[in-house]
Formats: sequence, structure tokens, C-alpha cells
Amino acid sequence: MSEPQITPELVAAHGLKPDEYARILQIINREPSFTELGIFSAMWNEHCSYKSSKIHLRKLPTTGPQVICGPGENAGVVDIGDGDAVIFKMESHNHPSYIEPHQGAATGVGGILRDVFTMGARPIAAMNSLSFGLPSHPKTAHLVKGVVEGVGAYGNAFGVPTVGGEVRFHRSYNGNCLVNAFAAGIARTDAIFYSAASGVGMPVVYLGAKTGRDGVGGATMASAEFDETIEEKRPTVQVGDPFTEKCLLEACLELMASGAVISIQDMGAAGLTCSAVEMGDKGGLGIRLQLDDVPQRETAMTAYEMMLSESQERMLMVLKPEMEAEARAIFVKWDLDFAIIGETIPEDRFLILHGNEIKADLPLSKLASSAPEYDRPWVAALAPAPLGEVPAIGALEGLKALIGSPSYASKAWVYEQYDAQVGADTLVTPGLPAGVVRVHGTGKALAFTSDVTPRYVKANPVQGGRQAVAEAYRNLTAVGALPLATTDNLNFGNPEKPEIMGQFVGALKGIGEACIALDMPIVSGNVSLYNETDGSGILPTPTIGAVGLLQTMDELIAGRPQTGDLAVMIGETTGHLGQSALLAEAFGIEAGDAPQVDLAVEKRTGNFIRANRKAFRACADLSDGGLALAAFEMADGAGMGLWLYPAEIRFYFGEDQARYLLAVPPETMDGLKAAGQAAGVKVTLVGQFGGDDFALGTEAEPMADLSRLYRTAFATALGV
Repeated sequence: MSEPQITPELVAAHGLKPDEYARILQIINREPSFTELGIFSAMWNEHCSYKSSKIHLRKLPTTGPQVICGPGENAGVVDIGDGDAVIFKMESHNHPSYIEPHQGAATGVGGILRDVFTMGARPIAAMNSLSFGLPSHPKTAHLVKGVVEGVGAYGNAFGVPTVGGEVRFHRSYNGNCLVNAFAAGIARTDAIFYSAASGVGMPVVYLGAKTGRDGVGGATMASAEFDETIEEKRPTVQVGDPFTEKCLLEACLELMASGAVISIQDMGAAGLTCSAVEMGDKGGLGIRLQLDDVPQRETAMTAYEMMLSESQERMLMVLKPEMEAEARAIFVKWDLDFAIIGETIPEDRFLILHGNEIKADLPLSKLASSAPEYDRPWVAALAPAPLGEVPAIGALEGLKALIGSPSYASKAWVYEQYDAQVGADTLVTPGLPAGVVRVHGTGKALAFTSDVTPRYVKANPVQGGRQAVAEAYRNLTAVGALPLATTDNLNFGNPEKPEIMGQFVGALKGIGEACIALDMPIVSGNVSLYNETDGSGILPTPTIGAVGLLQTMDELIAGRPQTGDLAVMIGETTGHLGQSALLAEAFGIEAGDAPQVDLAVEKRTGNFIRANRKAFRACADLSDGGLALAAFEMADGAGMGLWLYPAEIRFYFGEDQARYLLAVPPETMDGLKAAGQAAGVKVTLVGQFGGDDFALGTEAEPMADLSRLYRTAFATALGV
């Protein structure tokens, strides 16, 4: 089949700007073949090259005594003691999930699991952070159902517990939902596998499922805005098979234990192209591939299709040649493909052969290291106008506006479709501030959470970035875990718009400051830009995934309030209502500044909670919805009522930071107060648990009625 002629239109269709194409001509000193154009397009698109964000990502704190491997590998690696490490990452599958929600979300889960087990870790936990448009939008219910089904179908069948996450709704996501998937696994610190190839003449081996045409051009599609041609992009969405992936996991771990692996890389975005280039580039080697040997499930596939396919459940490995027979036998046993498709070469070349023809012959190092890097113009966000007069509302009316909205109602409809107990090590399932999973065979456990408040980031990118990390810190603290490290999933609009780039730069500044102050370095992550439809961008959504450590089960805080327990608030309250959930849900108002985040106070308060965990039964962090929402959720989880002392609306619904709500047995209250005084932490009695009513001062309603609203509002709003 003759290859298409390279035209300016074809170059543009591959997401390359004229100056970028000129740079390609300069590098190779000739016109590229169609396959070579596809390879450059795959390696130089935003999704793979981080060309708009690299310059700013380098400023993030990525090291610490606990960090074994920071960004740059498939996932981050953090020491948890006793020769064990937790390996984790978060990644987006936004564009594919909007086009084809079930497969988009499912393959997002599959891809992040491969990132973890390609480093030698057995996955132990998954989470997801989902952002959708308004429930009234004609596509939203379809997207929610498809995404949740896709996440559940893949994770449940693969056999990894989904232990946490978040779901939000906002009009800015009407044309571009966000699906951020997180996975974590455990490995021994002396058995971690990296992707840098080494040795000349070493076999390059293809592992796993066969290559088809699904996902061709997926990474390029993920690096562009949506418009009216969205339906034409459906073939760029991959198709997942969790049962094949489970076999691939077991085969890879068995292979790694055999000592046959020199380096290994999963085939994710841009498939065979990206995995081969990254392995060669990190090892300072060239790669020669013979595509006739690639296992294919479709006939007459071209070199272009094979190099850019994003078919799932595939790995690329550099193998010790003397162990080929043993390695092959493992994959035959697991009924997976094992094919030697090339070798490492000393020259700086990416040489692609198909039939008797050379389809690509490029300088390999230039594909990765010479990708364009932009310091795009940016403007700092303007200081938001002051909030002004807050409309009058009754306290219970305000609470019902929150618990009756799909963003703050119970998400049981979502997480009950996920298996949170597979593996039998889950200690805390979705519904508490963080999920907690035992480290099998040890006395330790790990806590997982994901957080961001996009309204805050839009209003004040620096404070919003700080707050996302601070809330993750509080959620881990609230279950008794010491926060260890973070991964980020930076979802923004078009970086070529200076105000969007300004949001990105500001948010990263805030995230970096918080990670340093709270000792939670960023060890992995993902950037997802061009989340726009017809020129309208999403709210800036830099999701923070965080991991914390419990050295023993005694450190776990997972109790429920009991009748007579005192409701006690830790931290200072001024009643900040700017950008609050109350204003957004009760009045449709998104105004004022984000709350200020004092990182020294966050750390001091978190240390106080962990140091005094024996003094209380239950703990929740205060964030969206303030004291009223946290108190309601805590009482509802215990199946009882609660009376909060009379106060003004700002006290109930303010979103000041560095605060927690505790359920404290009366007999330990004096000791807790004294400890607070000694630590310089404010301890305030705000109410008492018990009875059948939920009361905010003089207003009360039966808890059963409020609970019914809270538990049905999500499904009602979405018609599911």
C-alpha cells in the first residue's frame, strides 16, 4: 500500500505546528515518511512530551529520605520500611472517556495498573477522581453510567480493590469530563524494575495481547481540544480486557522473579513507539524493530498502525538472551504472546522494518530529548473581587441544599459498584476520609486519598494548589496515617491561552509550597491539557493523590461516634464563605477568594490529631461544606442524630482550613483540651451526638428524613 503524501494539512492533522515540522526537517535533513511523521507526532504531542509543562514541573519538590524513585519512571517509589516500598501514580483518561465512557474509563484503569506492575509491584489499591458536567446536561447521565461501569468492570475483574476517590459536577465539564485513575502496589525495595535498556544486541521482546487498530492516534487526540468532529474520534479509543491484564500481571511478576528482565516498559500512550523510544533513550541506546514479528489480531496492518496502536494489555521488555526459553515458557503458560521483535543497537537510531522495507530511520534520542519545550506566555490570575453580601438562608435549608446536590450527596451509588474488599486486606472502604489497605503479611497499612477543589483553583490558583495538598494531608491524618508522598494529575484547558497557563503556573507554585511544608514530595504524575470544547475550558483541576503510612493497626482512626460523645472542632474558624459549597449549591454563586492556607498551622494541627488519637473515637477533616456537612456525614455514618450549638451561618458552613471534627467520649475531653493548650491548637466543643434529630441550633429535623435525602439525591439527579 502506498503511503500518503506529506502535505501541510496532513502535518496539521498530526497535531504538529509548522515550526515543529520545520524542526523535524532540520533534524532528519529530508522529508519524513508517513510512519516517521506518525512517530514524531506521537512523541512530540502534549500527552507524551509535556512540552508546555516541563519547564514548570521541574520546580516541584520530588525528593526526600522516603523517596526511592521520583518522576520519570512509570510510577513513583516510596520506602515504607522493612524492605518494602509503595509504588503509585495517577493518570488521566479524559478525552477517551468522553468519547466512549465505558472503554475510556476501563482502559484508564488498565493503563495505570500496568504502570505500577511494570515496576515489579503487585497492585493493592485503586482510586478514581471523576468530574462531570451538570446533571441536567443531556450527556451527563450517559457519561456517569458508562464511566462508573467501566471503572468497576475493569478493576473488579482484574482483582484490585477500589478504596477511594471523588465525584463532582460543574457546567465547565459539560463538554469534557475528567477521569483520573490512581493505582498503588507493593514491591520489595531490592526488586524494583526500571525502563532503561542496557547492553547492545539484547533482544527486544513484545509481551501480552495482540496488536489491533484500536487506539491509533489516541495520544495525539488527547492533546487537542474537542469540537464538532468529536464522533469521528471514536476509533482512537482503546478496548480493554481485564482478564488478559490479570494474566499479564501474573506472568510479568513470575518473569521478574526469574531474573530474565533487563528492563521493562508498559505500552501505554503511543503504544510501541513511546515504549521503545523511552527504553532506548533512557539507556543511551538505539532500537531496531522488525514489525513482521509483532503479534497482530488484524490483517494487513501497516507500519504506521502498528507503531501508533494503543491496544491494551501489552508490555515491551529487554531480555537476557540466555533466558529466552525460560521466559517464553512463562508466557506460553499464561496463554499470552511472547515475541522477539527487535534488538538494542549501539547507534542512536530508531530503525523500523516492515516487509523488506525500512519504514522509519530516525535519530532515537531526538524523538525524546529534542521534543519542543515551550515557556508559554502566562498571566497571573487577578485577585478575586471581595465576596460582598451573603444571601440569607436558614441553617437546615443550607444543609439540605448541600446533601441534596449530586456533588455532596452520598456517592454510595458509585462506590457500591466497585469491589472494595477483593484481596481481603481493605480496612477502610469508601465513605471515610481515606481508604486504608493492609500491607499483606506485615502489621502496617497504607492510606489513600485524592483531593482538589477546582473552584478554589480558579479563584486563586496558588491558594487552590496549596489547599488540594493540604486537604489530602488532612484526609490521611483523619484515619491516623502519616502522610508520605503525593502524585498529581494536572487537568487544565488550552495552555496556549495565557490565562490558562497562568492558572497552571500558579497552581504548581501552591502545590510545590504545600508539598515542601507538609513533607509530601511529588513522586509521579500526569499532565492533561487542552480540556476544552469549542473554546470553553474546564475549571482548573489539579488532582492530588496522596499516600500515608500506618506503622501498626493501633494507629488507625476508623471508629464511629456513640451516643453521648461530644462533637469537638479542632482549629480556628473565621467563617470563610468565598467560593464555598454553600454559595455554589444554594445560590449558584461562585464569588470571592479561596480560603487562605497556612501550611505551618496545617502541619501543627495534623501532628496534634495523630498524637492524640487515643482521646477520640472518630475524626473527619473539614473542607467543602464546613462544619455542618462534616458533622452530618459523621452522624449519618453512625446512624444517629447530632445537636450543634447555636451559631451563625458562617460558623456552620465556613470553609476555613486546618480543621477537624472529632467525636470525643466525655471522659477524655479535659485531657484533649489540655493537650490542645500545650500544642497551641484550638479545641472547641460544638455539640453532642445522639438522639433521632439533626439540629443546627434551634432548627431540627428527623435524621431519617435528612439521611433519605442524602442517600437518594445522587441517583435522583442523574436518573440512575
